[in-house]
Amino acid sequence: MKTLNFSKLLWTIVMALLGILFILPFFWMISTSFKFETDVFKFPIEWIPSKWNALENYKEVWTGDFVQYYLNSIYITISTTVINVFVCALAAYGFSKLRFRGRDAMFVLVLALYMVPPQASLVPQFLLFNWLNLIDTHAGLILINSFSIIGAFMLRQFFMGVSNEFLESGRMDGAGHFRSFFQIALPLIRPGIATYAILRFIWTWNDYQYPLIFLKSKELFTIQLGIRLFGDQYGDVYSLMMAGAVSAILPLLIIFAIGQKQVIEGISLGGVKG
Repeated sequence: MKTLNFSKLLWTIVMALLGILFILPFFWMISTSFKFETDVFKFPIEWIPSKWNALENYKEVWTGDFVQYYLNSIYITISTTVINVFVCALAAYGFSKLRFRGRDAMFVLVLALYMVPPQASLVPQFLLFNWLNLIDTHAGLILINSFSIIGAFMLRQFFMGVSNEFLESGRMDGAGHFRSFFQIALPLIRPGIATYAILRFIWTWNDYQYPLIFLKSKELFTIQLGIRLFGDQYGDVYSLMMAGAVSAILPLLIIFAIGQKQVIEGISLGGVKG
């Protein structure tokens, strides 16, 4: 028993040290964003600045086009997340609760497509969207991210945990597939929906590849492309760069703080029932 307690204590200390190690760069980024440039590389490191310059740093960041990039990212990310979650939920429901010939083979084919690197399909996607006149538009960027194989797979696992008896009782009351989907199945996997929605929001917000390829006009750029332009202008001013980086990840911190409980509950539910 004593050996077990010692082992548990040892692992706790190791995990705590690793957690601190992973947090240190993030903490340095926040600390640097509040400093004067002359204090950034002081040694020993001032984790808590002795002189604060937060107002000027963040004021400098939030001037010019940075606000437009931010608004573009918010619009694209929210729109993409809503559409993607809805489409993936429909696909997941079909692959888990509807019986039709070739369903399992089709699902295996969809999973097989996940093995194809996204970069391999960039040229065909670009040519198709160029033919549709959707290059250099937010609509094209939203549409190209409107479905995700991993999203359909994740939500299918949650739908598999919904008992068919609930759906059969709904059909006995005259509910069709869409009514069963919206009023019975979807509410039962709410933690799973919340989990995937948060992950989808993070992935879309951090996406650099698709905006880089599909957007040309500066006024349409997302925050990730905006940070690149900001780096070209202030790359040697670390206090400003860190202020920009903190501003860029702020929505992710807020979303995760709000949805942390749902994420943990969704992962637990998927692990038990999936």
